[in-house]
Amino acid sequence: MDILQDKMKLIEITADEKICLVGPVKLPIKQGDFTATFNWYSWLKVDATQTKEEVVASLAKSNLAFGQQSSVLVYGDFAHEDDALIRMHSICHTGDIFGSQRCDCGFQLHESMKMIANHGCGAIFYLADHEGRGIGLFSKSLAYLLQEDGYDTVEANHALAFEDDTRSYEDAIRVLEALRDKPVTLITNNPKKLSALKAHGLLADHHVPLWGGLTDTNRFYLETKVQKSGHILEEKPTIHV
Repeated sequence: MDILQDKMKLIEITADEKICLVGPVKLPIKQGDFTATFNWYSWLKVDATQTKEEVVASLAKSNLAFGQQSSVLVYGDFAHEDDALIRMHSICHTGDIFGSQRCDCGFQLHESMKMIANHGCGAIFYLADHEGRGIGLFSKSLAYLLQEDGYDTVEANHALAFEDDTRSYEDAIRVLEALRDKPVTLITNNPKKLSALKAHGLLADHHVPLWGGLTDTNRFYLETKVQKSGHILEEKPTIHV
């Protein structure tokens, strides 16, 4: 099993936990007319005492299909290029997979992949425990029902006893540091993501905004992002109907 262990990296988090990062795996992508080949990584939190061999041996009994694991899609020479774009993208089952127009998540995911490929170097961190700003898919379905009754995104989360945004970027940043030690430019409208990188001393002094995919069905959602969540509105998106 040396072929697997050569593709695994153990990243220390605390005295009790490590991140096991696996990759790269060649992943050819096709979305409409857009095609590109990314290098795919995935990661898993493991006990700090586990070796690579023990991680592999434990997989069949770990029931990982009942949880979620995060991924990184890397394009170009991410470790060495001076200029790289990155996106910290929260999983959105409804938007990314089903193409829901209640949000702009699917648009942002696919557009950021195109931006990174056109730029020539970058990475998309696909964060599995971020559904619904950290409340999970089932809770998100309840929040959607409240939104259909007039609540905005923030109000719906609060009504379910959640904070507005419970997402953490700590693990993703650890993985980023393992893959690259040069500055990055973040694709985002969210100042909290910029702050998370800067808090780790990472060089992310500027960002690239990503507005678009606006429809009549997600207009209120996007307005709430700006008005209540502090998202940076630097350009006015075009409505698609």
